[in-house]
Amino acid sequence: MITIKTAEEIEKLREGGRKLAGALDTLKKEAKPGVTTDSLDKLAEKLILEAGGKPAFKGYKTSGDRIPFSGTVCISVNDEVVHAPPSKRKLKEGDIVGFDIGMKYKNLFTDMAETIGVGEIGEKDKKLIKVTREALDLAISVVHPGIKTGDIGEVVQNFIEAHGFGVVRELVGHGVGYEVHEDPQIPNWGRSGEGATLKENMVIAIEPMVTGGDYKLYIDQDGWTWKTKDGSRAAHFEHTMVITKKGAEILTKK
Repeated sequence: MITIKTAEEIEKLREGGRKLAGALDTLKKEAKPGVTTDSLDKLAEKLILEAGGKPAFKGYKTSGDRIPFSGTVCISVNDEVVHAPPSKRKLKEGDIVGFDIGMKYKNLFTDMAETIGVGEIGEKDKKLIKVTREALDLAISVVHPGIKTGDIGEVVQNFIEAHGFGVVRELVGHGVGYEVHEDPQIPNWGRSGEGATLKENMVIAIEPMVTGGDYKLYIDQDGWTWKTKDGSRAAHFEHTMVITKKGAEILTKK
């Protein structure tokens, strides 16, 4: 069921989104060679709690047999697309790492993601990150009341594939606010004129997930981590936004 948020709820989401963006900004600065993803996860939880929120992902469970998610933030490295739990592994020079983080604040949820390089990274990885970030910016720029999810998906897919990268099919953007994941689904591929119609005061998360090679994925043995089948690297960017008369207002920004 697609929901419309009230002005009061949107203001709370705006406040929570600013706090979440601040936490992610601090987290990115600590992503250095030799740092474990587990230590970054502990920092993320500390920052969220100090901001007056609660981790949105910790203990999250989907239908099926998967165990609840163990961490506060998904920290996905290189060929991991998204949803990697924290562990004792250390980041290395040349890695690319995606942070996907969510917070419950005043009983409302915001969600965001960003991919960065650890130290010096290769030119292809720089391009992958740049194109994924630009795909999100492009998607946000076309959002307005009355647009369909397929319109957004077609724009994103055409842009990414024009740069020679793959568009992930198994995972999509979504509504957000009362829950971490709400209707409608917002794929990063599609055909113009198809899908759900977006309306004013809907709150959504758009999140392009892009691979350096083929778009096909599989789930790792941990039951959570989505990885590229061909071993190519992946990038992921996401913002929570509210649809206004004038377009989209990003809520997850400082």
